[in-house]
Amino acid sequence: MVSQGKRIVIVGATSAIAEHCARLWVTDTEIELILVGRDLDKTERVAADLRVRNPRATLRVLVADFLEPSAISALVDAVVSAGPVDIVLIAHGALPEQASCQNDLRECRDALTVNAISPVLFAEAFIAPMQQAGHGTLAIMGSVAGDRGRRSNYVYGAAKGLVTRYAQGLQHRVAGSGVAVVLIKPGPTDTPMTAHLKAQGSRLAAVDDVAGQVVEGIARRAPVVYAPAKWRLIMLVIRHLPRFIFNRMSI
Repeated sequence: MVSQGKRIVIVGATSAIAEHCARLWVTDTEIELILVGRDLDKTERVAADLRVRNPRATLRVLVADFLEPSAISALVDAVVSAGPVDIVLIAHGALPEQASCQNDLRECRDALTVNAISPVLFAEAFIAPMQQAGHGTLAIMGSVAGDRGRRSNYVYGAAKGLVTRYAQGLQHRVAGSGVAVVLIKPGPTDTPMTAHLKAQGSRLAAVDDVAGQVVEGIARRAPVVYAPAKWRLIMLVIRHLPRFIFNRMSI
């Protein structure tokens, strides 16, 4: 699936989609995966599973404060000092309760920070050395929720909307260079983050299917990857619904 000698960095490696992407990447004969997490024990467990899947793979685990700019800069400097990076996947985030964010400004702030500010800080830290090397693909996790604000999740959607605009700006910045930026927009996916949605009867995409589409889209260096692909059409319709119709919908 990937060529020999790849160096891949996964920020938020304990997220379910990221972990399943790593399982696909680790099957390559020569691969170095750098797993970045906030919790050492959880990230080490992911690394241990990957080592079993391919004992020849090189696995590194790094931890950092995802909300501290200086910690992010130091981590990225340490990674790129060891050599150029082929792929960076920025995949961390959390799905907040909309009602809690409406009732508690601290929860609202935290949701916006972890889902928007932290990912784009990692992207900003990685993009400069990738441009300097003239090589690599940076993939950042957005969401279909960022395509249009909806009453059911507009705090999370606003955060992912920021990621969308940021990724578009990065794509413009690196246009014509050897660097690519891939914006990933998963639909509702069967992961621990969406367990409450599953309990409510929501239909969720299988995480391994979504991960496969993400890995394939990154390999193609696609500007935008909807996963599953049907969400491209669904969100096209939702984005263009007239407001007087949209406001009558409970979504």
